[in-house]
Amino acid sequence: QVQLVESGGGLVQAGGSLRLSCAASGSIRSIRTMGWYRQAPGKQRELVARITSGGGINYADSVKGRFTISRDNAKNTVFLQMNSLKPEDTAVYYCNVLTLLANYWGQGTQVTVSS
Repeated sequence: QVQLVESGGGLVQAGGSLRLSCAASGSIRSIRTMGWYRQAPGKQRELVARITSGGGINYADSVKGRFTISRDNAKNTVFLQMNSLKPEDTAVYYCNVLTLLANYWGQGTQVTVSS
């Protein structure tokens, strides 16, 4: 049984920072990518950032220069450092882990940015 445990969401004022963490536990092998998606009310889920096992990184244009994704391969953990947060960053953030055989999602953590 694979579990993704997310932490670090919360309420912050515009311009502030938050750091999200996601630890994957259980029988998880051959991870290809780890990443973060978000879904705001009334909108589709969208990619925020993802990182491959080889260190390749993709960011959504809207977060480039403000967010930084990193991972600890030994601990199967991925982090998202979010700086200069804006009200439009408000959403539920979901951790995602893609392996050769499966696609896993966390339960989501709420990030709310007040103006």
